Amino acid sequence: MTAVLGTRQDPEPSVRKPGRWSAPPRPVWEEEPSRAGQAGKGIALGLACLAVLFPLWIVIVTSLQTKRTIDEAGGLVVIPRSITLVAYQELLGGGQVQRAALVSVGVTVVGTLFSMAVSVLCAYGLSRGGSLGHRWILMTLLATMFFGAGLIPTYLLVQALGLTDTYLALILPSAVSVFNILVLRAFFMNISQELVDSARIDGAGEWRILLRIVMPLSRAVIAVISLFYAVGYWSAWFNASIYLTDQDMMPLQNVMIQLVQKQERPVGLSAQINTGQLSPLAVQMAVMVLALLPVAVLSPFVQKHFKKGMLTGAVKG
Repeated sequence: MTAVLGTRQDPEPSVRKPGRWSAPPRPVWEEEPSRAGQAGKGIALGLACLAVLFPLWIVIVTSLQTKRTIDEAGGLVVIPRSITLVAYQELLGGGQVQRAALVSVGVTVVGTLFSMAVSVLCAYGLSRGGSLGHRWILMTLLATMFFGAGLIPTYLLVQALGLTDTYLALILPSAVSVFNILVLRAFFMNISQELVDSARIDGAGEWRILLRIVMPLSRAVIAVISLFYAVGYWSAWFNASIYLTDQDMMPLQNVMIQLVQKQERPVGLSAQINTGQLSPLAVQMAVMVLALLPVAVLSPFVQKHFKKGMLTGAVKG
């Protein structure tokens, strides 16, 4: 008999018995939700939707009610009794509100086109590794995200350029967003370099590459950034409050502030309100609906591009 001392014996292999093996426990977030959990999530989601939609419902319903219905309800109306478009007809029939709406539309369209042109050109130049001084320009843009000149120097610059009481004062001070440029740059850098090189070999210049290759492949991010700029211009009111003194040049958001917060009546509606034909509360709610309508209409068409436009190029791996 031979004995081997000082050696380590291998343990006997474990024998898996049928019917006694079970999978390792999964993390809590990977477990299938119970019926109670699903019901709780549904209730929470329903309450969140109700908290968002119920105030909007009140605003829309109140804007469509007559003065008698609003007076009987004591203010805001929850259950509609009669539908009338008198408030909208008066607002859009001429006067300060209609002019303010046209100003907002014009500033939004022109400002969005100008901002997108500057942002796309800047982002494309920064996405090309061999462009002149792109690192220094990128560092300068990043610095402006953390350090700003402030309100007073900006106002003095706008005043020195002669932009006060002009529509350019509503566009130029907020024309470019560094965050939007960085998102566009990240998306452009993820476009296949072989595709760009093949187009350059075929004789395409930078303008043709940008217009015929890069931008068609970047429709998702361009749609999202365009919506960001459009919502920013449409909702802006601060620039008009400090750079404009002419009431006829005020955009819709500033007129809404005058109606809701300052309780000032727009030009052309005082007679109807004083004679009792129109409720001031209905006018306020109607202006709020007009201010919310473009964003509510455009958002669903761009919603499908949000995931691809914001995440593609921002997440590596």
